[in-house]
Amino acid sequence: MDPAGALDVFQGIATLAQAEPLILFGRLGLIALGCLLIWLGARHVLEPLLMIPMGLGMAAVNAGVLFLADGTPGTLFLEPLVSEPGDVVGMLQVDWLQPIYTLTFSNGLIACLVFMGIGVLLDVGYVMARPFSSMFLALCAELGTLATFPIAVAFGLEPKEAAAVALIGGADGPMVLFGSLALAPHLFVPITVVGYLYLGLTYGAYPYLIRWLVPRRLRGIGMPAESGRPISRESKLAFAVIACIALCLLFPVAAPLFFSLFLGVAVRESGIEPFVKLLGETLLYGATFFLGLVLGVLCEARTILDPQVLVLLALGMLALLISALGGLAGGYALWWATGGRYNPIIGVAGVSCVPTTAKVVQHVATEARPGALILPHALGASISGVITTAILCGIYIALLR
Repeated sequence: MDPAGALDVFQGIATLAQAEPLILFGRLGLIALGCLLIWLGARHVLEPLLMIPMGLGMAAVNAGVLFLADGTPGTLFLEPLVSEPGDVVGMLQVDWLQPIYTLTFSNGLIACLVFMGIGVLLDVGYVMARPFSSMFLALCAELGTLATFPIAVAFGLEPKEAAAVALIGGADGPMVLFGSLALAPHLFVPITVVGYLYLGLTYGAYPYLIRWLVPRRLRGIGMPAESGRPISRESKLAFAVIACIALCLLFPVAAPLFFSLFLGVAVRESGIEPFVKLLGETLLYGATFFLGLVLGVLCEARTILDPQVLVLLALGMLALLISALGGLAGGYALWWATGGRYNPIIGVAGVSCVPTTAKVVQHVATEARPGALILPHALGASISGVITTAILCGIYIALLR
């Protein structure tokens, strides 16, 4: 077989050989990044349920590029930018992941399914036990969501685009996905991919940031549990119902997210065990797996290597950095207000992503002083962060849509 014939057979190599340098190195770099995410997920440095399918999808889609019928390079995975109804129907019959993307991603359903599962895992009693400190820290940790908006506008983004990128600062992946679909659907792919990559990767940097800004003696402050009346299931259920109705009344544009989150909470507190297992295991694990898989497949070099994506990368990192700094500032404020009895690193847990940031700060506290317990307070701030991020998402969509 002559070389030209071989390239006709092995089209993944052929498309690499004929690609312009930017696409060539972009594809190779994304394949390498995908392998790195798989390794980090397998080592449990990052969330394996999300990172392993995301990494393998990223590697496979950039390796499996072929020449389509019209001679242009493409894949048989999915086409995220198709918009004409006839084209969508055609893609549903060709691209194997197109039905999942079209029917669950492009309408925000996947975000709502993940939120239902998250709701089942949330114990709102942590918030109800200390509502003021939890909500205060969560609001402080939204600093990146607020401050990144004018910065993004200064970088040349339209207000809707700036708001969609700023939501990365809330560190809530489903919220980023839902907000980008509502505000900047043309940037949905890069914003969502950037958001989820940083949600996985930036948390690895948070412990270093905490150690740099908080002395060891303060990092090791323990937080004794309050000796108050135990919060009953009925009280937690009432909280979920009242909060859901109130937030849907105030921000109906984000009502699907509020409903999904508090439906999970209501199922948990109602004690409906079959539904708890269905939402908290089957649905959450399945939705998260396909979320990671489709996000990885969306990282095809032609889609990602847009000059504007570099701006989104920088803004996403900045938003999460500012949010962490805002949370630390709130933690220091409570440390000062309590006469040095409050552990300031709890503020970082207000950068929501339950329960990752709560676990991060607990690990840092234990490292500073074995036996230091701050997890209940951190979970209260983290759960409150989910609520405040949803509120800000609703405000952005209501004002700018």
